[in-house]
Amino acid sequence: MSRITTPKPEHVPADSKTTLDAFTKTIGFTPNMLACFAQSPVAFNAWADLIGSLSKTLDVKTRDSIGLAVSEVNGCNYCLTVHSYTAEHMAKLPANDIILARQGHASDPKRDAALQFARKVIQSRGQVSDTDLKTVRDAGYTDANIMEIIALVAMYSLTNFFNNVFDPDKDFPPVSPAGSI
Repeated sequence: MSRITTPKPEHVPADSKTTLDAFTKTIGFTPNMLACFAQSPVAFNAWADLIGSLSKTLDVKTRDSIGLAVSEVNGCNYCLTVHSYTAEHMAKLPANDIILARQGHASDPKRDAALQFARKVIQSRGQVSDTDLKTVRDAGYTDANIMEIIALVAMYSLTNFFNNVFDPDKDFPPVSPAGSI
């Protein structure tokens, strides 16, 4: 049960309205999480700037897969529904790749290295080993790419924590619990 009231889009603060409207136009509707998050223009717009910048990094399949891996580790059911939907419909990942991503893996070897690294970053709170860094570098990721993976982990964790705290009503198709995949 939600622990936050979802405002109607027309009732969000004026300083969030332009950003929320842009997301609504892109997605086709206003997700509950975004309407709730928009109640804080400072936090919402900072997150929107970060997601906008990070959408220019790596490729969409890797970004969505990292979102799935991080959301699984953080136990964020809302984000798992969102990223499962976007992975299927926007990134065009097959169902088996979505399941693999939730487990921190990918069928593509380079993406697999990024997901394993992202999962280690979140699980270890950034205390990765030299071997972890070597593995992701050997897969073809530059230090700049590794920084982008870390930034994606942080950005997805932000929305995971927001959704875990407030538990907004789900408005994407449900996904199976991790134990059943």
